[in-house]
Amino acid sequence: MWQAISHQLSEVLDKPFKISEKETVEGGDINECYCIGDGIARFFVKLNDREQSAIFETEAESLHVLNESDCIQVPKFIHMGTSKDKSFLILNYLPTKVMDDESAYILGQQLARLHSWGEQGEYGFDLDNYIGLTPQPNKWRRRWCRFFAEQRIAWQLQLCQEKGIELGNIDTITSHVIQLLMNHQPKPSLLHGDLWHGNTALTVSGPIIFDPASYWGDRECDIALTELFGGFSQRFYDGYQSIWPLDEGYNERKDLYNLYHVLNHCNLFGGSYITQAEQLIEKLGLRGE
Repeated sequence: MWQAISHQLSEVLDKPFKISEKETVEGGDINECYCIGDGIARFFVKLNDREQSAIFETEAESLHVLNESDCIQVPKFIHMGTSKDKSFLILNYLPTKVMDDESAYILGQQLARLHSWGEQGEYGFDLDNYIGLTPQPNKWRRRWCRFFAEQRIAWQLQLCQEKGIELGNIDTITSHVIQLLMNHQPKPSLLHGDLWHGNTALTVSGPIIFDPASYWGDRECDIALTELFGGFSQRFYDGYQSIWPLDEGYNERKDLYNLYHVLNHCNLFGGSYITQAEQLIEKLGLRGE
């Protein structure tokens, strides 16, 4: 495998690259992550089974579009390939540390600029991708209420049901989500899509965000997720508000948007997330009478 990575990198770089250093990097529960180098250049490598190559393909596309915005720093895509039994994604390597308040403020400003960038008339993405290990459908839709209800909440509920997790009648819940968002038609914003604090850091060149699950949707989805698992300082929100203040109705919608991620955790991990999903569905009144 490492020989394949070395060979393919040499072709991409158009010069010999022989791995002389390799160290494990913390990278979450999904992939094996490494920093590799040849004494001159260093790269970040994500590894998974060959069958999981689609996850890397879609991540590369998200990084490409985010980088195209020139609003916020993301890892630079170098190469994606496979060996006999592994798939791998190679990115530029940047040493990172936890953000301080000053960099959190800057990240908030950059995220607001990202959300205001681009002119997209519909909600979705050019390809389906993944939220964690879960497939994430992104078929283009003109109405936000239908996109979010059908391709986020109904989709996750169906996956839960297939695993024997019953959280209510899918059609009823979907209908109530549509009603809650019926009069909310926000500007389609390019989203990171999985913006929790573990997917942010500080580099020598400023804040960076990584591991995206991008699509064009309501900017409030990114902001809501930052609150779900905590870890963002108030300065982050101050920075965001200084560029593009949130709408008054955000506090009424954030639980609904975070239901998507809680349902995804139900599918991935089960356990206490099932109870959390049940409580959120009850709080939002999605089961009806």
